[in-house]
Amino acid sequence: MIKKALKRHITVTGFIVNKSSTLLHWHNKVKEWLPPGGHIETNEDPVEALNREIYEETGLKIDIIKTNKLLPISNLKQIVPPFAIMIEDINDPEEGPHQHIDMIYFTKLKEPKNHSDFYFKNKWIWITKEQLKNKTKIGNGSGKKSHPPEDVIKLGLKAIEFYNK
Repeated sequence: MIKKALKRHITVTGFIVNKSSTLLHWHNKVKEWLPPGGHIETNEDPVEALNREIYEETGLKIDIIKTNKLLPISNLKQIVPPFAIMIEDINDPEEGPHQHIDMIYFTKLKEPKNHSDFYFKNKWIWITKEQLKNKTKIGNGSGKKSHPPEDVIKLGLKAIEFYNK
């Protein structure tokens, strides 16, 4: 019996790092602590989508932390490659099961500022390296606490490492 292939979406995720912390929010639909990101729209490249998604979700402008060197090529435009590409199984109650092919980028703030009011009101919080390492449970506003999923912990720690190189 041949298993029907799942529909796939191409997405981007950006771990925003400031010193030894990364920005996460409680995603009500997924019920997990996640960094900003979303779907790549028609005619967008991954970097354009990353900048748009982060700005739409957080109001922040970012720079990508380069994790790989580009090969010198003069006849074609190159964009910054992601740190990793993940395939994530999504069980969406509205759309049904599908997968995200998710390009993971590490980023830093263009203009580091204190945006604590914005973050608090919109459920964005800076999670420290120590909180990630210790799998600290964080309150999600509904009286429950949970730690970020394994991939977010490991990628968040790696993003902080690259930021501090």
